[in-house]
Amino acid sequence: MALALLLSPEVADACAAGRPVVALESTLVAHGLPWPDNLVVGRELEARVRAGGAVPATIAVISGRACVGLDDAQLARLAEEGPRVAKAGATDLAVHLARGTTAATTVSATCAIAARAGIRVFATGGIGGVHRGDAMDISHDLVALARAPIAVVSAGAKAILDLPRTLEALETLGVLVVGYRTRELPAFYTPSSGLALEHHTETPAELAAICHARWDDLGGGGVLVCNPIPADGALDAHVIDAAITDALGRAAAGGVLGKRLTPFLLAQLAAITGGASIRANRALALHDAEVAAALAVALTKS
Repeated sequence: MALALLLSPEVADACAAGRPVVALESTLVAHGLPWPDNLVVGRELEARVRAGGAVPATIAVISGRACVGLDDAQLARLAEEGPRVAKAGATDLAVHLARGTTAATTVSATCAIAARAGIRVFATGGIGGVHRGDAMDISHDLVALARAPIAVVSAGAKAILDLPRTLEALETLGVLVVGYRTRELPAFYTPSSGLALEHHTETPAELAAICHARWDDLGGGGVLVCNPIPADGALDAHVIDAAITDALGRAAAGGVLGKRLTPFLLAQLAAITGGASIRANRALALHDAEVAAALAVALTKS
């Protein structure tokens, strides 16, 4: 039996009419930022997508239903309950659907659900990847992105990760990585990582043409659109690198592993930087939503 999706009326109407839609993850709201900043940013992301001419579709599992497009009460609940809400990757979805529980969706789960709904563009802050140290600690985000015919607009991978290994893993899995107005992989909190990208584009129209060729002509999977954080929102590279080293040390000392690691590190970075990492996260996420909306509009025109 096919996955039963619960589309909001607005998202259902937009999909039926072929209007541009942008998927948004709910883990950023539940686990990526502290209350009440998370709710503010969740609402701002939806507003930024609307301002770009597309319909936002924040995705989550609510009481066992895969919801594509949340109302404000659902969004507020996820934000306020925060860490008490389960964190679901694509491999966890079956359990939450079967048990009728509620979970915020990660990049992998959002990719899976959005693709089932026929949504081709997804905006997120940063994807998961290969963690530092143990090279076998690899996020399922990469596998899900390789499988789903969807464009994920992000500021690269999260800076807490091993970026060179993550870029290599993307190549191994066959994910098409395209820089949007950049020739190198962004480093999340900073626009530059020093890792060169083979492909880049300057316009939403050309990016849409690349996506259409990838999916319609070749039957390919995901496209990672690397969209650097705006310069006025970026952090000093030396400052954030030192903060990441500090946060990783705290995680190791506390034995923090698995799904707990990324939320722990993000919370530690917020504390170490005095909230600067939260402000940068907001800036890059909003910019990703803006570019995703432009891409979604361009896809409907090409």
